[in-house]
Amino acid sequence: MKKIMSWLMLVVTLSVALLGGFAQPSHAATTGTEDSLARVKAKGTLVMGTSPDYPPYEFLVNRGGKERVVGMDVDIAKKIAKDLGVKLVIKQMDFDSLLVALETNKVDMVISGMSPTPARKKSVDFSKVYYKGGQSIIINKADKGLYKDKDSFENKSLGAQTGSIQYNLGKKQIKGSKMKGLAKISDLILALKSHKAEGVIMETPSAQAYVDNDPDLAMINGKFDLGSGENDTAIGFKKGSTSLVNAVNKSVDEITQKKLTKTYLKDAGTYMKTNTHNTSMWHYSGYFLKGVEYTLLITIISVFFGILLGILFALMRLSKMKLVHALGVVYIEFVRGTPLMIQVMFVYFGIGLFINIPALIAGIIAVSLNSAAYVAEIIRGGINSVAKGQTEAARSLGLSQRQTFQSVVFPQALKNIWPALGNEFVSLIKESSIVSIIGVTDLIYQLKAVQTATYKGVIPIVVAMIIYFILTFSLSKVLNHYERKMKHDA
Repeated sequence: MKKIMSWLMLVVTLSVALLGGFAQPSHAATTGTEDSLARVKAKGTLVMGTSPDYPPYEFLVNRGGKERVVGMDVDIAKKIAKDLGVKLVIKQMDFDSLLVALETNKVDMVISGMSPTPARKKSVDFSKVYYKGGQSIIINKADKGLYKDKDSFENKSLGAQTGSIQYNLGKKQIKGSKMKGLAKISDLILALKSHKAEGVIMETPSAQAYVDNDPDLAMINGKFDLGSGENDTAIGFKKGSTSLVNAVNKSVDEITQKKLTKTYLKDAGTYMKTNTHNTSMWHYSGYFLKGVEYTLLITIISVFFGILLGILFALMRLSKMKLVHALGVVYIEFVRGTPLMIQVMFVYFGIGLFINIPALIAGIIAVSLNSAAYVAEIIRGGINSVAKGQTEAARSLGLSQRQTFQSVVFPQALKNIWPALGNEFVSLIKESSIVSIIGVTDLIYQLKAVQTATYKGVIPIVVAMIIYFILTFSLSKVLNHYERKMKHDA
């Protein structure tokens, strides 16, 4: 027991030392200088965070079967990167995750049609305003005679992007409004067309792009009372990035609203029409295949580590040493008691404060650790299901405790736990979809990309459902084959 305690104290000490090292104040803090610009130039890349579903600011196009992010904001970012002498890297994620990514150093700047409101300025530095858009409401064309402005939507259901000022405007300025917040504009348009919402609040340029591309939609002036920053668009930076903001402002000074409006409102409509020339799901098969590739990669690696860690935590929970047993119980119950989505976000954003973990690796770590807790309980239950007489008989024949577990207990337990273990593997294929929230290009992420590119809501969902069914049904058949084989061998 003393030996175990010594090892544990050593691990804790090393962990604290490591975390302390990662959490040391930056060079800027210790020297009294601010080095955000120097850091960008030193690494040679400028990472732009964006949610590419907001034409003409940023949106996806399909070129040669591959997705590309284009639009006003992308070209502005390219100009900034060129002026700074670095390479632009575009990182896609949901709009409501962008500021978290900024805070945790996952991105250097956010360019995503973002408004510099007073509330946001408390935690984010902004560049000079580069565009003034206005706020409008998209409605179904058939309802055009019913609505004139925001006051017409009293006690009605409206949609807006989660975390956006449009959501707050609807909540505060439309009496009795029932606001529906969704991460993707494509989902909001689908909700509008399926009459889950009566209107969608959106910046005027983006609303115009969607209406120009869809004859079933119409747009009205919301006539909102816009406060400071609510009509503006600027670039967001981590608080305290003074040198980087000043450098970017030099590039922004060379951009005029007139040129942006003339160029990008026209280009957005052209690109969107190009996307909708061929919206067959076969044309976007490359998207779905890439999603399947990442889904299977995450699942296979997570199954491997989930089993290894699951066995470890199961043995810890079965241990007669109180401290080891307690650690096993705490881990299993904590993981099972918190949502996988929160765990994924914690690994990516939380631990990201100290260690810059790529999104794919963070997703695999979170899913593996989550699976380990459930596998541990399945294995523990299987071991406990083996009659004690089996252990006693093996020990009476001279087998050691280790030999008894390996040759007698575990083989019998495996037959008992195989069905439940198989269910966990099948569930893992579906549960891995949660990693899309941090920008991992799994099947759900690609589903959203196809929706955004084609402006079709239901058909990509059907395709993804069929693919998931094929994957899970195939795995179930393989697992059932081995289950029958085990029963036959018995």
